[in-house]
Amino acid sequence: MQLLSVSNLYYEKLIGNFSLENINFTQQKFEKIALIGETGSGKSTLLKTITGLIQPTSGTILFDGEKVMGPDWQLVAGQKGIAYLSQHFELRNNYRMEELLMYANQFTQQEADELYRLCRIGHLMQRNSYELSGGEKQRIALARLLITKPKLLILDEPYSNLDLIHRNILKEIVENICTKYEISSFITSHEPADVLPWADKIIVLKNGKVVQEGTAVEIYKNPFNEYVAGLLGNYNLLDKNIFLSDKIIRPEDIELVKECQGDFCGIISSVKFMGNYFEVEIEIKQQKLKVQTANSDIKVGDIMGVVFQK
Repeated sequence: MQLLSVSNLYYEKLIGNFSLENINFTQQKFEKIALIGETGSGKSTLLKTITGLIQPTSGTILFDGEKVMGPDWQLVAGQKGIAYLSQHFELRNNYRMEELLMYANQFTQQEADELYRLCRIGHLMQRNSYELSGGEKQRIALARLLITKPKLLILDEPYSNLDLIHRNILKEIVENICTKYEISSFITSHEPADVLPWADKIIVLKNGKVVQEGTAVEIYKNPFNEYVAGLLGNYNLLDKNIFLSDKIIRPEDIELVKECQGDFCGIISSVKFMGNYFEVEIEIKQQKLKVQTANSDIKVGDIMGVVFQK
């Protein structure tokens, strides 16, 4: 069942300069969408437009069957039922956290206590904002949105300022809360690990336009171009003069073999330990290819061949 529909959306920041141009997509209820793109591609602008915080130049946004009205048409900007957490969120000073949360609460006390438990903030209720760490502040800000009972949760770079431990904590919290309260979700991130295992659908933006849309597997395995490929990790663009193909291929889709096969033979120029795999660079004629392998015996200077897995 459709929750969000964006049709022919344009936003003209300056005369003749579009920050968003002809954006079209839909989101089903409970669907998880990730929006990716380089800095300045229009991600935050699109999120704020969907939320009703920015007035589009033209186009239609429907949320749960109702037209989203921008700030030109209402005194208080924002769409009811959509919770938006900016990457530049702030908490009010001189408030205890229980006071800050109380003002927006639409839950019963028992429901609120359960939400605070899921957000791992129950022990922070008596603290002031200046007594909290960055991760704690973010969880408080998230809880403050969730106690309004939204149908759609929009998170703009939610993990960007967190270390790996707190990043994983917040990911687990978001996953658990959206499942428990049946909330649809929409996030932006520059980290492939934040979106690939999570998203039902990925939308790629460049210069305010949708470049590609599809499942995580489709976008990762069959990127439309180098721009899309680079957003989700390392890749190789094969030299057609050497490999008779100009395909984009991921490092894990290349196998290193001891037996050289004709022209597909080269010298290992770099070996880097990445934790659970090695990133190896092999030079074949004038092209260097990145290869991901678990083989710990490969050394710089080895002569090896390559086999493409797709």
